Amino acid sequence: MHNKKIKELNSHPIPSLIWRYFWPSFVGIMANSLYNIVDRIFIGHAVGAEALSGVTAVFPIMIIMTAFGMLIGVGASTRISLALGSNEKEKAQQILGNALVLVILLSIMMSVVGFLIKGPMLRLFGASDVTSKYANEYLNYILLGAFLHHLGFSLNGIIRAEGNARVAMYSMLISAGVNIPLDALFILHWKMGVQGAAIATILSMAVLSVWVLVHFNSKRCVVPLERRYIRIQWKIVVSIISIGVSPFLMQAANSVVQGLFNINLIKFGGDLAVGAMGIINSVVFLVIMSIIALNMATQPIIGYNYGARNFLRVKESLKIALAASTLISIISWIFIQAFPELIVNAFVSGSPEILSIGVHGMRLFLLFLPIVGFQVVAGNYFQSVGKAGTAIFLTLLRQVIILIPVLLVLAKMKGLEGVWLAAPLADSISAFICAFILIQEWKQISRRSLVKLD
Repeated sequence: MHNKKIKELNSHPIPSLIWRYFWPSFVGIMANSLYNIVDRIFIGHAVGAEALSGVTAVFPIMIIMTAFGMLIGVGASTRISLALGSNEKEKAQQILGNALVLVILLSIMMSVVGFLIKGPMLRLFGASDVTSKYANEYLNYILLGAFLHHLGFSLNGIIRAEGNARVAMYSMLISAGVNIPLDALFILHWKMGVQGAAIATILSMAVLSVWVLVHFNSKRCVVPLERRYIRIQWKIVVSIISIGVSPFLMQAANSVVQGLFNINLIKFGGDLAVGAMGIINSVVFLVIMSIIALNMATQPIIGYNYGARNFLRVKESLKIALAASTLISIISWIFIQAFPELIVNAFVSGSPEILSIGVHGMRLFLLFLPIVGFQVVAGNYFQSVGKAGTAIFLTLLRQVIILIPVLLVLAKMKGLEGVWLAAPLADSISAFICAFILIQEWKQISRRSLVKLD
């Protein structure tokens, strides 16, 4: 089975291989995304708009937690793909063992530090006197479950990197299958509010963690987890972090940006504007995660073939990913611009104020969504081939270098309207720069593919 997985990465037709990896990644990640969104829908309808605003204030903190998960998960997954492409299976096992140790250490750190500074963090990220009680209730359980979150998320990415995309899909389906009915039980039946939503999330993470650990000790595993490799090797740790730092910075920057958005939304639009941003973020999350599912499908293909110097297959994979991500972005944009009222009402009802703010904000905030998809794919490509510096730059380009100053200037000039317009302006500027860099890389791998043919 192991040789079969390696052979298909090396020689199977690229379009059908991407599809084979994409659909389980898409189903799994949509299941995972939906159960996070279902939390907000249950909270918005059963508890109210203020509770939804409180949970939205926790969102930047959860992004930081996800950032640490991606630091390990994406870094280890990419290094394992490159190792398998170079036929270094023992090295791949060493990477897996180091990844597990890093998960344990970083999770403990996140929980301890999180409880020490949670009060200032919540205030910093937009929790008001009215919404802070909801935010605090939710965050307590999320911090307690940090280890489970990181373990399941990080190791599931490695399952996908070794070619077991369907197993990774089952992971997400099982986790969502536990979370959604528990949401209904805790929030609707037992009236536990945001506390119930958080408990349901933690229990689903526990199930996911058990599932992935069982996989790495099963016969279907390509890179089995062995006790002798569960130890820190600093050279491997540095190699994991050097790749994982790009998505880590992307998520960390996203957390800072969300915090700045919340602060300005509170200032110019109040608690309901923060709640509206929570709805908009959920929509953006679905679209971006669809493209990330595409990245998950192409990452092992690009990583393996780049390591094996099969540059024609690298080019073909990148071309398909760019076209598909743009198509996803355009279709999503059409639906969002046509039916924003339907989307807002799905999260919260009986609040004409949040409906008005949310519809207008969504249309402006996502105005240039069609040009976002290829930028996400470009960042993933440079991660997959080990070009961490370029990946980091593209990651920070929109979220930090451009978006933060644009947000601060426009918010000061135009108030709430400026907050909504910051994102499309940043999207357009970063798209031109990203396209230029991607064209140069395309020329380079084209030259390498010709040398390979010679």
